[in-house]
Amino acid sequence: MLSVLIETHNNEEALARTLASLIGAAVEGVVREVIVCDRGSTDHTHRIADQAGCQYLAEGGIAAGVRQAKGDWLLLIEPGARLVEGWTEEVLEHASRTTGPARFSRARADRSPFLARVFSARRALAEGLVISRKQAAALCKSAASAEALARGLATKRLAAEIRISPPA
Repeated sequence: MLSVLIETHNNEEALARTLASLIGAAVEGVVREVIVCDRGSTDHTHRIADQAGCQYLAEGGIAAGVRQAKGDWLLLIEPGARLVEGWTEEVLEHASRTTGPARFSRARADRSPFLARVFSARRALAEGLVISRKQAAALCKSAASAEALARGLATKRLAAEIRISPPA
């Protein structure tokens, strides 16, 4: 049902934390596959992906991952981000009733004060992105990275929470 795409560059430890948060959803059959789209890592990112049973793409970036994905819906997530338990139900409900993209809500521990949010640079992929494969494929034609694909999209806010990855 859901293909998870993680774009990474020298993030082996962060990737391992993110993959651990997806195990329950894979066991339930919600996560069909995880595709790691590498951007030239020199660490052991490929070993982490291989040991976790992920598909590892060394070339082509996020566009190659979108083309290879089998799920009708994609979850794009940063390495280091962790989905909070209970997220699968919210994503399944969203996918069954709409065609538009959605983002997760930040976990309470990760919410910053209002003024800090207003004046800080925002990462478009910090809250993840749930998007149909068809829409992602159309956006990949003009987006060079997962961050670029996620930037500027009008999205619905899901009640499910995400623990964001720390800024690089």
